[in-house]
Amino acid sequence: MACNVSNLPASLDTCHHPRVSVPLLRRSSTVRCSSSSPKTLNLKSLEDPSPLFRSLTAFAPATVANLGPGFDVLGCAVDGIGDHVTVSLDPSVPRGTVRIDSITGGSGVSRLSRNPNFNCAGIAAVETLRRLGVRSVGLSLSLEKGLPLGSGLGSSAASAAAAAAAVNGMFGGELSHHALVLAGLESEARVSGRHADNIAPAIMGGFVLIRGYQPLDLHRLEFPDHKELFFVLASPEFEAPTKKMREALPREVAMAEVVHNSAQVAALVAAVLGGDARGVGSAMSADVIVEPRRAPLIPGMAAVKAAAVKAGAFGCTISGAGPTAVAVTDDEEMGREIGERMVEAFWRDGKLKAAATVRRLDRVGARVVGSED
Repeated sequence: MACNVSNLPASLDTCHHPRVSVPLLRRSSTVRCSSSSPKTLNLKSLEDPSPLFRSLTAFAPATVANLGPGFDVLGCAVDGIGDHVTVSLDPSVPRGTVRIDSITGGSGVSRLSRNPNFNCAGIAAVETLRRLGVRSVGLSLSLEKGLPLGSGLGSSAASAAAAAAAVNGMFGGELSHHALVLAGLESEARVSGRHADNIAPAIMGGFVLIRGYQPLDLHRLEFPDHKELFFVLASPEFEAPTKKMREALPREVAMAEVVHNSAQVAALVAAVLGGDARGVGSAMSADVIVEPRRAPLIPGMAAVKAAAVKAGAFGCTISGAGPTAVAVTDDEEMGREIGERMVEAFWRDGKLKAAATVRRLDRVGARVVGSED
């Protein structure tokens, strides 16, 4: 997913992390939200919150959506790569609004719109201001892209999550996780559809199950801290627009396929909660509905999956809408070997150049990483 209708290839560069990195909000494992209006008037909500900083920078991580059989209902965050957004008080910006001053990062980012109404970071920032009730100041925004566009790593969600976190942090972190996810969903809805399997883990960190949308019902799944889990991400130089990849999906599926995938989602959730990396990989590899329709659209994907498993991965599937392939292991050194074999398969069978990286689970999600009083 990208920040606008453009989907451009870019390299997988590791993000620079400032020394300070703090969670955005107190962790909650279950979040439910209703869009209905409160029946009683909260006078405090009428107050215009005051900014606590002159500028503030937030980071949001890359995400792996679907995780195989969990189409639109499961996702997780991965560490070390993602987007940064800096927001600053700017008297030249109309009160209660946002202006995008700069977008930097990999090749092609100059084609992303700087109109906040057509940029995922801008949309999320404006929606966060609205939810905070800010009317007295305007903000300028700078977006630093650390993720490739259209890669299947939640590029648009990372930008939206970082923007929402930065604006929220400027005013003391008043909004809850579910409010920030809803702000990010406004962005996702305009870019690729109203699904939260990228934006929710980008904001909350870890694994997130989306049980429902009316109302939004999110459950954070805790993978045990003492257990190792590594994601091998192999990203080819190939565009896989989310809209096109969704169009490849069937309108109807057989009951047997539904039963099979339901069992795999249940197995995946159980494996996450039990800290069973092998079980995560096994269930992740067992999708019979989405992956079989999308894999043929990504040159070499079937061979990449086979190469990953042969090299020792517990499982492999398409990350989000692709084209990135994601494999799972519990050994970092083996992960590097798996990545090499996946890159080789992309070139041998798909004639696509690719880059691989090995990442841990990001357990924090969007967070403030720097500020200026």
